[in-house]
Amino acid sequence: MAISTRPGDVRATRVVRRTRTRLAWLLAGLGLLVVAVLLSLAVGARPVPLDVVVQLLTGWSPTGSTAAPDAGDATAVVDLRLPRTVAAIVAGAGLGVAGAVAQAVTRNPLVDPGLLGVTSGSAFAVALAVGFAGVTAASGWVWPSLLGAAVATVAVSLIGGAGRSGGSPARLTLAGIAFGAVLSGLTSAIVLADPRRFDAVRAWEVGSLADRGWAPVVTVAPFVVAGVVVALVAARPLDAVALGDDHASSVGVSVPLVRVAALVVVTLLAGGATAVVGPVAFLGLMVAHAARGVVGASQPWTIGLSAVLGPVLLLLADVLGRVAAPPGELAAGLVTAALGAPVLVLVARRRTAGGAR
Repeated sequence: MAISTRPGDVRATRVVRRTRTRLAWLLAGLGLLVVAVLLSLAVGARPVPLDVVVQLLTGWSPTGSTAAPDAGDATAVVDLRLPRTVAAIVAGAGLGVAGAVAQAVTRNPLVDPGLLGVTSGSAFAVALAVGFAGVTAASGWVWPSLLGAAVATVAVSLIGGAGRSGGSPARLTLAGIAFGAVLSGLTSAIVLADPRRFDAVRAWEVGSLADRGWAPVVTVAPFVVAGVVVALVAARPLDAVALGDDHASSVGVSVPLVRVAALVVVTLLAGGATAVVGPVAFLGLMVAHAARGVVGASQPWTIGLSAVLGPVLLLLADVLGRVAAPPGELAAGLVTAALGAPVLVLVARRRTAGGAR
């Protein structure tokens, strides 16, 4: 029996194979997320066996034990590490998807939500809330962070869109870098003016997940979920915009509307994530590159996988920070910065070499 080699059949076969490969990567990412969650709940100053972690979460013991878990293990897992783990999942998903959307709308693989000034806007607003309104509880930083992210996004859009040639991805990125630098300088000035008042936010400023309660997570989670949903809805138009404004317009996509939607998504996701864990550098950059590298230039798949890999990376960074410098710990933001800086340099060198050719 002859095998059909008609172009349509060959194309359909390739689509099926590509879809299966992408689905396999997504399932692998979900498997890694389960492993990262278990490690986050088990590893720390008080190690807890994985079977005890499972028993505490589900009431079922993999070993068949009928004994009640130790009270200290229950406190460590349920009261301390579970809110911290959920915070990492929410913030990681937000930053991962925000990075993917930001890179798609700017058509710049070097872009991170931090480079667009969003996280700097959040940090500046929190500094104002602490310094002038006396808001020292983490649960009180959520709304200032979201407002700061929104104001920074609007300001960067206006600055980047000014002039006859405004609105280009390059101008938007440069505007974000410049505006973020200004806000970072102002934030440092506010903190240095009264260091004792800002003791409560020092861990937050370096992207720490320590002592995360349920209050900020519960407040931010709806914004992150809404941002991810909007990002998935806008994924197909983002595919067209990623190929160029002219191409997007030719297929009936409203480029200004897609950019506004993308900026709203980045504001919700990056602002919400920053409110929970503080400024975490390069996570969006690394996750978006990893997702795009395995599923290709398809925004729906890139965004979906970024929503999974973001929490994986943040959870593993947090676990690594707990064991890297005992008896203390390193903030997850410091770990991602150490990992992300070489990635940024590598990507920049590859783009330079590609341009040279």
